[in-house]
Amino acid sequence: MTQQPKLLDQLRYMIRLKHRRLATEKAYVHWVKRYILYHNKTHPKDMGAREIQTFLTHLAVDRKVAASTQNQALNAIVFLYTHVLKIELGDFSSAVRAKRSQYLPVVLTEGEVHLLLTCMPPTQHKLISRMMYGSGMRLKEMVRLRVQDLDFIKGTILVRNTKGHKDRITVFPQSVQNDMRTHLKRVKAQFEQDLADGFADVYLPFALARKYPKAGKKWGWQYVFPADHYSKDPRSSARRRHHFNERSVNNTLERVVTLAGIHKKVTSHAFRHSFATHLLESGTDIRTVQELLGHKNIETTQIYLHCMNRPGETVVSPLDRL
Repeated sequence: MTQQPKLLDQLRYMIRLKHRRLATEKAYVHWVKRYILYHNKTHPKDMGAREIQTFLTHLAVDRKVAASTQNQALNAIVFLYTHVLKIELGDFSSAVRAKRSQYLPVVLTEGEVHLLLTCMPPTQHKLISRMMYGSGMRLKEMVRLRVQDLDFIKGTILVRNTKGHKDRITVFPQSVQNDMRTHLKRVKAQFEQDLADGFADVYLPFALARKYPKAGKKWGWQYVFPADHYSKDPRSSARRRHHFNERSVNNTLERVVTLAGIHKKVTSHAFRHSFATHLLESGTDIRTVQELLGHKNIETTQIYLHCMNRPGETVVSPLDRL
């Protein structure tokens, strides 16, 4: 008889079957491990709503995690019981929930954006940063961008398989298009060398690799921002050129923020926040901004209304009237 796969291997298989991202797979495996270890390595099939409630309360009270972190842990455990163990869960709604903080996003002024981009060295990091501010795309979306998703004629970018597994169209800044053409010439030369070396291949989502076995060697499917070297796919173990490293972009941005003397907690996401806020300040309709950002609910986009025309910036302090 063949041995049944281990629980975490079953979890990984089901996550991949549901076409969840690698980051989701790593996070879910991590939280299921934490859940099991917290209960002294008891098998989840021997636990239920009470143990889930205890674990969630522990995260909120003892570990003081953010509400989003606690929700991620809950989603991982519910996924395990629902899709792997096929067990109906009871009511664990009485667990102590972490308090959801209400923070305004970090938004740069147009002058600060200009300063950051000026201080950046003329590398892929600068082009990626310009594209993020000019299109409102997330960093993950930017590094996963394919050549065929850029439309130089219409001035648009097709952002594929975003949050919620949806596609959307956003603006392709005209001021960056000439630099992008120059960049793509270098990328294509690298791609053609990979073809000659027999290493030209790229990851294709879901079943496309089986349906179109030669697509991975087509120019249109290549990453706009490929990595400098080959690497092993963590799932298939295939050796291929992956996309640019996200961490490298954030590390460069951190150094440039310090160099520019900007005392804000700036991450790559600040470009997206600034894109939305500056569009609203220039009179763009909020529904248009919602579509460009790919927000499911208008309430998510409305947070940027609080970032423009802040009361503290327009009200004269009574102290200044003395």
